[in-house]
Amino acid sequence: MTKRWYDDACGTAWALELVGERWALLVVRELMYGPRRFGEIKANLTGISANVLTQRLEGLERAGILMRRRLPPPASVQVYELTPWGLESEPIFQELGRWATRSPGHDPMLPLSPASAMMSLRTMIARDRENLALTIAFRFTGDAFVARLSREELVIRRGEIDEADLMFACDPTTLVRLMYGKWPIEEAEVAGSLRFDGDRALAARFVALFALPAKVAPALNG
Repeated sequence: MTKRWYDDACGTAWALELVGERWALLVVRELMYGPRRFGEIKANLTGISANVLTQRLEGLERAGILMRRRLPPPASVQVYELTPWGLESEPIFQELGRWATRSPGHDPMLPLSPASAMMSLRTMIARDRENLALTIAFRFTGDAFVARLSREELVIRRGEIDEADLMFACDPTTLVRLMYGKWPIEEAEVAGSLRFDGDRALAARFVALFALPAKVAPALNG
């Protein structure tokens, strides 16, 4: 860090020094469930320029939040991934997300990235829920995730899996409609928005675990 904005000893002020620049937090979000190449990060951050992304990656690397490494052959490409300390930031995203989605101005139907959809599931899953043990595959264009659900937690990692109890292949906005809008799986399939595999009754129980928090009452003027 070569500059300071606040000269304030508060931990929150220092957090803003680390990740307060535009796009920085969203770069971290894209890396939360596994490494990504530069082009993959850029593709999921609509509107960011290559120059700004380069600056944010360099700044986050200097801060010790992410690191670069080269994948072994045959891939032999450079990827970015969060450090163990960077991974510790996930609860910040979750609490901020729970708080912000209560705003009447939040629109859950706006575009979002696959990583954002996965973070949403980890954030909005009911804390008091029935005991289900499932493996779920989520497949998006250019990205895939494996989720393992237990009574204690929902663990998600980036990657493919050959066999899963449930498989959802769709775009992230469709997944949001399924989970929070309770769009019936059959209707999404007929619309051509979803390819699903698995037990439908089990899928209904899984979908029932997710809900957005209640909105706050809008402020009254005067």
